[in-house]
Amino acid sequence: MNETRREYLKRINFVLDFIENNLDTGLSLEYLSQKAHYSPFHFHRVFLTVVDERLNEYVNRKRIERIASILLVNPNPSLKDLAYKYGFNSDNSFSRAFKKYYGISPTKFKSEGKELLSKIGIEPFSSEKYICSIDNIKQWTKMNAQITIKELPELKLASISNIGHFEKTGSMFQKLMEWGHQKRVLDTSSFKAITIYHDNPNTTQTSKVRFSTCVTISKNINTNGEIKQHNLKKGIYIIGNFEIKTEEISKAWKSMCVWVIENGYEFRDGDYFEMYHNDYKTHPKQKFIMDICIPLEKTKNIKLGENNNVNLSKNNSQNQECEKNLDYHQLINYMKELRLFFQKEHDTIFKLGKIYQGDPIFSYFSLTTEELKKQKLKFVIILNHKELYFSICLSGQNKSIRKKYWKIFKGSDWNKYHLAESIDDSLSIIDQTIVEEPNFNNKRNLTEKIEKESMKFINDIKNILE
Repeated sequence: MNETRREYLKRINFVLDFIENNLDTGLSLEYLSQKAHYSPFHFHRVFLTVVDERLNEYVNRKRIERIASILLVNPNPSLKDLAYKYGFNSDNSFSRAFKKYYGISPTKFKSEGKELLSKIGIEPFSSEKYICSIDNIKQWTKMNAQITIKELPELKLASISNIGHFEKTGSMFQKLMEWGHQKRVLDTSSFKAITIYHDNPNTTQTSKVRFSTCVTISKNINTNGEIKQHNLKKGIYIIGNFEIKTEEISKAWKSMCVWVIENGYEFRDGDYFEMYHNDYKTHPKQKFIMDICIPLEKTKNIKLGENNNVNLSKNNSQNQECEKNLDYHQLINYMKELRLFFQKEHDTIFKLGKIYQGDPIFSYFSLTTEELKKQKLKFVIILNHKELYFSICLSGQNKSIRKKYWKIFKGSDWNKYHLAESIDDSLSIIDQTIVEEPNFNNKRNLTEKIEKESMKFINDIKNILE
């Protein structure tokens, strides 16, 4: 995980924690963007890219879930009081929002909530889900885009602005072309047709998004009614060249935002725009040939002019397997099944810890015995979500314990298993990969293999410790 992506996730996770702890207070876009130290425009872009949900939808969902969780354990509180406490302006707005999410009214949920939740999957946000799905987005980008980073010169544009009526784009361009020919101001040597978005469609209702259709001009102009001059400032942009259908444009924008985050670049305040290279109506498959352009901050890792197509860390078959199997919630459900299996089969030997889900890369649970507990040691079974393999390690209750035993093993000539290179950022003292390519389609065999390899590792380590 590069530093920029880590910073994005850090800030978004901070905001998610803040939302979780303040659902009964005002949570406006402006207020939360200040908490994340972003402008409102950039904050919502990053939030949507990471969380895959609009901010207001996320906050409303969390509030509804909070109310539902209260009703599950105590059906007596007043629905009206709960609705107003958690930011709903009226009983009707709360009831509509609740029913839209759960499929039944809040009143009915009081009596049937537990049965309902056992039948439906309520999917909370997780940064793990974001990371597990990222290879698929990269793959789509690789197949559909040529990406470069360039410093674009200032562009003089004649523009017409509108709010929400995107169906008028064609007539707006036609009006600009006719006007430009009449005034003889079109830049015919390097003509460009552009749409600039002044509002973020993810924060503003489509009917209220302000946008400008533009054409390049060769000289400055005076404002002429609805036609005015707009200068695109000189700056560095990531440019994604696409040949796509209308319905894929939204996905292309999202893939570009993901690309910026994944590759460690920083968004810059500036114009976000589309540049068109054809009339899609004349394309044999009715496709746009277009560039999506996003302004970037000039940082040390910027390399201008190079081809920046996404390099996938896995081959195609692995990506297909990721797409098929790497659903975060399915993986966590399997970890729960695995833990339950060890609990049933080895309850006389081990005391099991809870499943840890607080890291975007892996989840795990611990196993310890009375003897190990005295030594402040434990075994940990780990599932790496990103690389998709199981491992087991010997760990300690804290860093000082891990360091103590790490030094003991490092000073010995026992090298049957892998010794951690450093204990500073490692959960592991000694570890072993036990399943490299898990087949989740045959969970029984997978569980038996994990059990067999885990017990072998545990017994070997216990013997050497004794």
